[in-house]
Amino acid sequence: MPDCLFCKIVAGDLPTDRVLESERTIAFRDISPQAPVHVLVIPRQHLPDVAAVAQAGDGLLDELVAQARQVAADAGIADYRLVFNTGAGAGQSVWHAHAHVLGGRPMTWPPG
Repeated sequence: MPDCLFCKIVAGDLPTDRVLESERTIAFRDISPQAPVHVLVIPRQHLPDVAAVAQAGDGLLDELVAQARQVAADAGIADYRLVFNTGAGAGQSVWHAHAHVLGGRPMTWPPG
């Protein structure tokens, strides 16, 4: 998708601080971190939200979650929050599926 921010990152058209990559995913630091560790894990394929990733049914959702676990492990954190925002009312602002890996401090509820 030519107008998608994350598709531009996948294509290498926008710089990011990549921390982990696989054939089907990329993990990079969030530009507006909400915790000491705040990494986004995205599929290389353009899918609008996590529901579309699950519907793909090809193990991509499993891979995104496994990549999130690896990001946390590589950062040396055992306790982390994994968030998929789905829809504008839930805070999704980029319409390309992505997981937020948040950690490195105690997580409170509600977030903030």
